[in-house]
Amino acid sequence: MEVIIPILEFFQSILTQPAWIMGLFAFVGLVALKRPGHKIMTGTLKPILGYLMLSAGSTVVQDNLAPLGTFIETGFHITGVVPNNEVIVSMAQSVLGVQTMVILILGYAVNIIIARFTKFKYIFLTGHHSLFMACLFSAVLQASGFEGAQLCITGGLFLGLVSAMLPAVGQRFTEKVTEGDEIAMGHFGSLAYYISAAVGSIFKKEADTNNTEKIEVPESLAFLRDTTISTALTMSFFYLITAVAAYIADPAVVEELAGGNNFIVYALTCALSFAVGVTIVYNGVRMILADLVPAFQGISNKIIPGAIPAVDCAVFFPYAPTAVILGFVASFIGGVVGMFIVGAAMGIFIIPGMVPHFFCGATAGVFGNATGGRKGAVLGAFVNGLLITFAPALLLPVLSVFGFENTTFGDFDFGVIGIILGRAAEWFGSMGVYAILAALIVIAFIPNFIKTKSNVINHVPEE
Repeated sequence: MEVIIPILEFFQSILTQPAWIMGLFAFVGLVALKRPGHKIMTGTLKPILGYLMLSAGSTVVQDNLAPLGTFIETGFHITGVVPNNEVIVSMAQSVLGVQTMVILILGYAVNIIIARFTKFKYIFLTGHHSLFMACLFSAVLQASGFEGAQLCITGGLFLGLVSAMLPAVGQRFTEKVTEGDEIAMGHFGSLAYYISAAVGSIFKKEADTNNTEKIEVPESLAFLRDTTISTALTMSFFYLITAVAAYIADPAVVEELAGGNNFIVYALTCALSFAVGVTIVYNGVRMILADLVPAFQGISNKIIPGAIPAVDCAVFFPYAPTAVILGFVASFIGGVVGMFIVGAAMGIFIIPGMVPHFFCGATAGVFGNATGGRKGAVLGAFVNGLLITFAPALLLPVLSVFGFENTTFGDFDFGVIGIILGRAAEWFGSMGVYAILAALIVIAFIPNFIKTKSNVINHVPEE
């Protein structure tokens, strides 16, 4: 046992780091394609470096979103529960650490098996989200009476199945975003993005003519076409308004946050740093896609025929940069509206978290724009804001058995899956959970016996 634990910890470290996962798959693909050594080296390193760049940009974004959240809470006197994946996972590790680790490793193995032997050809590469989902399964299953090997095997099967199948649910929308690029959505906020795209399709006649990236601006405002500049100006306005409101409400809090600097200068610095973080993310994404997608051809051709990489939501930002900002703002507004609805209905205030509303709201905006132009981006992201407010509120009772009353998972898929499994166990016991697992396994293999135009579910082959 003393030897096994360090080995498991090593694999957990690899499987929770998307950079290493991408590098590993790129390496395998390039070897399968029999590329020369120097191309294998560069083709393996670039996706790793690209994701590290994306991660560094995301960290800058998150660090500079934190003060914005404080400004809003202080300026508008809002207190309550802030959904945060990282917080609840860190809290859960003390009681669910080993189970989460085993579920994560089994989940990757099951994902590869499903991709190899079914038409769900999606390989989920966003390792930290796989870790979050493994933690959710360990928590919900343990609360439902599962333990030991029963818990780990059941959780691993669930994780592998949803990792392969959720990207397929909305791949037709993803291909509208990417215009046929061979990638899929590998992020557990995916159902909300697909709903946003479906909502956006209300305006499908305007999808091309009123696309967010075709917004016409006078020549004197042409600089707004520069994504970094437009993001900086938009966020500066947002930060300044909330900082002033917070300063009027409680100057001491704002001054402490500013660390002795003038609070206006501090707010502007955060806004501009946020824009820098987004630009770093875009550059990292370009580096990832330049080498990961070609390398995946080796896996697709030699190992898992038709394999498609399912990647992080931020990878989709460069496809519609203007929709990213529109989506963030619209999602946040939806979160505020949802907060008051949930507060009135359940007596719980789900405070809009800046991180989920930026990353999930921005992605919802990109998907809504692909199906309905700028109106689709705004309405789709607004609906996303409502969804990532309602789902965490409904998930709270399921997680309360572990004492996680003050936080919950923030992204939509976690809420949906946790609520379904939790209620199934509550109403039907372990048999309810097994029934859902059996249904997913059947759904995974049924397409094998049905003739379709493509050997990949919801992938439209090129003519």
